[in-house]
Amino acid sequence: MVQKKFITIYEQLKNQILTEVYGYSEQLPSENELVTTYGTSRETVRKALDLLANDGMIQKIRGKGSVVIYQGITEFPFSELISFKEIQHQLGLKHHTELVINEEINAADAEKVQFELGLEKDDKLIHVIRTRSIEGKVKILDEDFFVKSIVGNISDEVARQSIYDYLENDLHLEISYSSKSITFEPFSKIDDEVFGDINPPYTATVRSTVYLKDTTQFQYNISKHIATDFKFKEFSRRRENLIQ
Repeated sequence: MVQKKFITIYEQLKNQILTEVYGYSEQLPSENELVTTYGTSRETVRKALDLLANDGMIQKIRGKGSVVIYQGITEFPFSELISFKEIQHQLGLKHHTELVINEEINAADAEKVQFELGLEKDDKLIHVIRTRSIEGKVKILDEDFFVKSIVGNISDEVARQSIYDYLENDLHLEISYSSKSITFEPFSKIDDEVFGDINPPYTATVRSTVYLKDTTQFQYNISKHIATDFKFKEFSRRRENLIQ
């Protein structure tokens, strides 16, 4: 099926914003210029711009046109269920992933995880710990627990690349949604070892329980970010005509 023209324009403009061809507070080309550039109608261009506005990428301002309001982020979008590899591709991040642990454990060895996933003591978990670094400096510590009866074994190579890609494309699991919480916590002993001398020694810790489409809980994730590097950012647009 041929992709609709306004989707093509939207994707190209969005990529140009993400790669800072058009930076924060800068104007996109005018509708007339975009009509000429893409050889299409004004209606098609407006559909593409509407999608960018809905994504929180631009704001349409009378007399100024479309102004970029997106400001780049370097961490996982808190409200999205998305893999690290997808974030790297989407935002052009240059993180290096190092696999620290890939092992099978009993659920009883991680009591909080056992409770959160509703498991029995003898149920098996695949326990994976990975670090995400920039220029040799660890920025994120990811710890995952997967229900073994659902995911089977996860190879070291898969853990280094993308576990979600393996689960969805090889095992055909339908990953659907998650519940998340965020807390700011002092460094634990392992945090000291992984992150090094950071002041103040605190992490922004995001804990997630992840569900399949049939509501089965299959993963518990603990993602620790250096608190001073962490930025929680969410775009919200007020609905119009809430009060008449």
